[in-house]
Amino acid sequence: MASSNKMLLALATLMVTGVHGQAYFGGDRDEDAFSWVQPLNTTILGPYGHSPAVLPSPNATGVGGWEEAIKKAKDFVAKLTLEEKSEMITGVPGPCVGNILAIPRLGFGGLCLHDGPLSIRVADYASVFMAGVSAAASWDRELLYDRGYAMGREFKAKGAHVALSPVSGPLGRSAYSGRNWEGFAADPYLTGVAMAETIKGHQDAGVQATPKHFIGNEQETMRNPVFDPNGTVTDKKFEAISSNIDDRTMHEIYLWPFADAVKAGASSIMCSYQRLNGSYACENTKAQNGLLKGELGFQGYVMSDWGSTHSGVASIEGGLDMTMPGGLGLYGVNWKAGSFFGANATAAVNNGTVPMSRIDDMVIRIMTPYYWLGQDAEDFPTIDPSTADLNTFSPRKSWLHDFNLTGEVSRDVRENHGGLIRRHGAEATVLLKNTAGALPLKAPKSIAIFGNDAGDPTNGLLNQKNYEYGTLVAGGGSGTGRATYLVTPLDAIRTRAHKDGALVQQWLNNTLIATSNVTDLWIPKQPEVCLVFLKTWAEEAADRPHLHVDYNGDKVVENVAKVCNNTVVVTHSSGINILPWAEHPNVTAILAAHYPGQESGNSIVDILYGDVNPSGHLPYTIAKNGTDYNAPPTTAINTTGKYDWQSWFDEKLEIDYRYFDAHNISVRYEFGFGLSYTTFELSSESPLAVEPTTESATVTSAPEQLPIQPGGNPALWETLYNVTATVENTGPVAGAAVAQLYITFPEGATPSGTPPRQLRGFAKKTIDKGASAQVSFELMRRDLSYWDIISQQWLIPEGEFTLSVGFSSRDIRQTAKLTAVEKKE
Repeated sequence: MASSNKMLLALATLMVTGVHGQAYFGGDRDEDAFSWVQPLNTTILGPYGHSPAVLPSPNATGVGGWEEAIKKAKDFVAKLTLEEKSEMITGVPGPCVGNILAIPRLGFGGLCLHDGPLSIRVADYASVFMAGVSAAASWDRELLYDRGYAMGREFKAKGAHVALSPVSGPLGRSAYSGRNWEGFAADPYLTGVAMAETIKGHQDAGVQATPKHFIGNEQETMRNPVFDPNGTVTDKKFEAISSNIDDRTMHEIYLWPFADAVKAGASSIMCSYQRLNGSYACENTKAQNGLLKGELGFQGYVMSDWGSTHSGVASIEGGLDMTMPGGLGLYGVNWKAGSFFGANATAAVNNGTVPMSRIDDMVIRIMTPYYWLGQDAEDFPTIDPSTADLNTFSPRKSWLHDFNLTGEVSRDVRENHGGLIRRHGAEATVLLKNTAGALPLKAPKSIAIFGNDAGDPTNGLLNQKNYEYGTLVAGGGSGTGRATYLVTPLDAIRTRAHKDGALVQQWLNNTLIATSNVTDLWIPKQPEVCLVFLKTWAEEAADRPHLHVDYNGDKVVENVAKVCNNTVVVTHSSGINILPWAEHPNVTAILAAHYPGQESGNSIVDILYGDVNPSGHLPYTIAKNGTDYNAPPTTAINTTGKYDWQSWFDEKLEIDYRYFDAHNISVRYEFGFGLSYTTFELSSESPLAVEPTTESATVTSAPEQLPIQPGGNPALWETLYNVTATVENTGPVAGAAVAQLYITFPEGATPSGTPPRQLRGFAKKTIDKGASAQVSFELMRRDLSYWDIISQQWLIPEGEFTLSVGFSSRDIRQTAKLTAVEKKE
């Protein structure tokens, strides 16, 4: 492009997105971790920061197994009036978090949409499952599916048609993001597997899955616009943050797990709050029409996050199919202000602004998964009337329509899921340190318990707000849950210790512990083991101010370890914690339990006493300092332009372990790390084997251009190679090994910025002591490809790959070479 054309493009882009802003934190924060994102006015926009228009929005075809369902949906739509179609795409206040009105004359009972990714938030007698970050820490496909299936059964039994779950945005670009715990891992491959298994589980149970938040939703700060207090309900003083992402990064990092979600048959996808390369995500035509419905062949419907619709015609043309919760105003609180859709959609069709065919496709997309999952069946559960009483988002006084709520009130949908949650919580717990045989405990007769995370919450069991006293099993916001019971660590330890006739003492006031001589607290002598329980709060709509444990937890550990030579620390956390006391000689063991759900205490006791051998592994990297992490949230600007909130994803592919590896930065615990009560090796007698799936096939750099199916070009999902390794249990007890496969692309064969290693497979296998087992990894074409921004397709580079198998990203035990595409001479 000529220089003059480049300048015109830059200036045109500047008019849309504004210039680079600056970011800083003030107050009680990790100051040095939040540096300037970009000096103001030094650089006009680079190669990204704008989105090309992709119009029109593609029509659904039902391909991928929805052919019969789409026929029913089209027949249904043919019977609707324009006004009814407009109602079908517009949420209304009602008993559920999101509601689509019934059309009685056609026998359609409406749709009930419910939060969230770990529980039915607006419900009683429902289970609180582990959070996404905990599930990912299991590295267990079967667990991920079983959790999704059990959740789906509860959603359906309460009368929900749609579960607003699972989460892939945030992915974990920033260690400080307030909603990382709702998602899975700071890695697209692991997150993609978790998304697919969860979606399959939800939908096998009969409830629609809604992967969210599409896309680039990597911070909470400024995720919504600031409205002008002197203006109308739509006037904005500042537009929301713009996530500015280049094409390759979009495909290889953020779009990757959504491709897995679409391939798994996701019914709906929720677009996100923030802007994306200059325009709001819920009206971004490139993202929704081009990437999602076009490139990935998504056949379901796109719904807005609650209050993230900022236009009518632009959003409809941009690929948004359903606006939630429906009314104008931030978070939909101003119900009577009307809607960007609703009557305005009707008017847009009548005046010729929007074609009827677009509205028809929106409703067809909404109704197809409804029929596909058999939600039109007469025996589909009704909405539990108790939901209406618990729904503070749209209480009865806000309803504009009548809802015929029938059926059993406060129905108990928990089944036997408590036992499942207990087992899952234990299997997902990560053992980070274990010295001098500290764990498992050997029936100690004297136990001291410290920390405000050990006991009962003093503010009730609804995790909507942070609280000082009480164990923490979920974060806050729409992703939280309402527990009907909670097993605390203190209760579970007391119960177990009673069998051994042990003395259990506890001190649950962190301020007291942090400011006292701990030896003055216990009686009659030093305990055999000191168990310290710490917690870290995180919530929607706020990013974390630091990466330390909360409530002066570091000082609690220091004071206890100063005098107790067998200090075991357990953290219940939203994710990454800096652990400055990890190398203290008296801290003999550390367990990261994350947010394990309602059976938290039982889960941790099963690990502490060795009834379950820990097998969790980190789904992120624990650095030595908060300042070691890149990609901090953009938290402020020093300008006043309406469009000046910008977040430049200049780290590109280098998030989490990719960044630490690329820059050779020492870490405390690497991605994929996790200890066991046994030890594992890769058999030296069985080297890593790499076998092509067919003998005669010639691997080409570019994939065959096949008709798009859900998930994209089917050629990308073809398995090209099988990789096998043999894992030996060389320790004293049975345990589950998590073997991990990383690939290194051929040197110099891909564009600059390709990370040194990338996860492309994992396998969890339980192995008896002294035994061995074979693990295998399937390498698909997509796994060996990079996104080429010139040809706009996935390409396998020429040359030699290095395949590395081990037990973490930095614990590599065996390697092998693979040349998929020969170099041309």
